[in-house]
Amino acid sequence: MRILLAEDEEQLARVLKMAMTSSDYTVDAVDNGQKAVDLAKENAYDVIILDIMMPVKDGITALKEIRESGNQTYVIMLTAMAEVDDRVNGLDSGADDYITKPFSLKELLARLRSLERRTTTSKQALHFDDLTLDSEEQVMESSNSISLTREETQMLAYLIRNAGKPLSPVAILDNVWGNEKADEEDVWINISYLRQKLSSIQSHAQIAGEKGGPYMLKE
Repeated sequence: MRILLAEDEEQLARVLKMAMTSSDYTVDAVDNGQKAVDLAKENAYDVIILDIMMPVKDGITALKEIRESGNQTYVIMLTAMAEVDDRVNGLDSGADDYITKPFSLKELLARLRSLERRTTTSKQALHFDDLTLDSEEQVMESSNSISLTREETQMLAYLIRNAGKPLSPVAILDNVWGNEKADEEDVWINISYLRQKLSSIQSHAQIAGEKGGPYMLKE
């Protein structure tokens, strides 16, 4: 998983990044809310971890901007404030979870593993423009419908969740194949198949990008 960490306490940020990197997660760390907003617009993340109290732009404000842009990435808030109102404000602003400081690294890593399992097994329908993806049945629909392979289903789900963002072949490989043996040629082959199938169901959705990437789902 690729994670965006926004934490202005230098020592804590260093420890968190080291722990997550040691668990084979890719981590981009920033020290204020504005940088978090900027990176969330530019890159595709599986999880965003936001501290509430940050300079330039606090975590709640940053979260609202991220959500207003249409970004639905899973967000965990970090806060030293344990009051119920602070938790409610975070959740009402679009957070999916929160952890109150001080917390153990084991707890954070356990939550990330749990989220990783849920993301892998998620069967919810996804929508983009005139396109619907049924991950459970491995079918995409527009003017008509067509069946997909497992790899095509996971790739399209990743593209939909990050529509409008350029996705590198490496990011797609990590999200679709994980530790399975595959390379950038496999990504290109599946991109090509998805393009053919999108055309066959007469969807307006398109996958932009040449061989070697990056690739982007757009209208």
